[in-house]
Amino acid sequence: MIRPDALRRGDRIAIVSPATKVAPCWVEGAVAELERLGYRPEPSPHVSGPASGSFAASDADRLDDLRRALADPGVKAILCARGGYGCVHLLSDDLQRLVADNPKWLVGFSDISALHALWQMAGVESIHCSMAKQLTLFGLDPESEEGAALPASEIPDAEGLEHIGFTTRLMLGLLADEVAPESATVEAAAAEGSRAGVAEGEMVGGNLAVLNGLAATPWDILTPEYLRGKLLFLEDIGEKIYQVERMLTRLRLAGALDATAGIVFGRFTEYSPDANHDSMEEMICRRLREWGITKPIATRFPIGHTSYNVPIVEGRRMRLEVTPDAMARLTYL
Repeated sequence: MIRPDALRRGDRIAIVSPATKVAPCWVEGAVAELERLGYRPEPSPHVSGPASGSFAASDADRLDDLRRALADPGVKAILCARGGYGCVHLLSDDLQRLVADNPKWLVGFSDISALHALWQMAGVESIHCSMAKQLTLFGLDPESEEGAALPASEIPDAEGLEHIGFTTRLMLGLLADEVAPESATVEAAAAEGSRAGVAEGEMVGGNLAVLNGLAATPWDILTPEYLRGKLLFLEDIGEKIYQVERMLTRLRLAGALDATAGIVFGRFTEYSPDANHDSMEEMICRRLREWGITKPIATRFPIGHTSYNVPIVEGRRMRLEVTPDAMARLTYL
């Protein structure tokens, strides 16, 4: 995998909206925070519209912003303003070639998983992590650089608030290629039923529904061939338990789950228990056990649609450790 050039203070960061329209305050907040941190953020021409229905702009305008950022040699990273839906409209062989010829950091998650898949097929690392809204809400405290700049009472989802400063610093450290393995281990309590073990491999994945929607396309990374020997991570929001079960069953029937070295299930949020399962984690652990999946499995790891969203470099080699007492650790190698 190609590692894009390290980000340095003073470098330009393009801010694009490749999917759903975004509130201007989140873009303005991200600009202010990045400037305070010493970077030169540059909102792309159509980052705030004109909107096209639910999309930030037309397909052509959103693609043009992304292509401009990739083709500009002075832009060192591309920060996506938000996810939602719409990145799939931008996928093409031409865009993949442009990424391969101009490797630079892509930053985002959720619907941005479609673009992460394209970066993977182009052979370029990218960073799965939070976007403009988190930079606005959770900017590092300029005095202590610990925790969020806003008090917990003003943050809708303050779970893991004490870790926010760590995740923001880790994201910046990864972009700058200044993270040593000993300082880049993330530990969290996994859900009951996680499977103990140790595995290493390139980490790939993202939003389950988005990646599942790329099945049988040139950007389908959920195949046995692509996942063989890799670590897979998955998260989602607003999907019913049976819908996630159906997608996982497809992966199991295709042999994709068996091909992995280990699996990290992040946070599955905004769903309700159903008649068959009390929780998403209970369903996942039960099905994997029934399917005879014997590799290391971590569930409820802090990746996904929560305030505590651990940055993951897609395509970077990592170690997954799950202890018998259900503690999960991810370490950059």
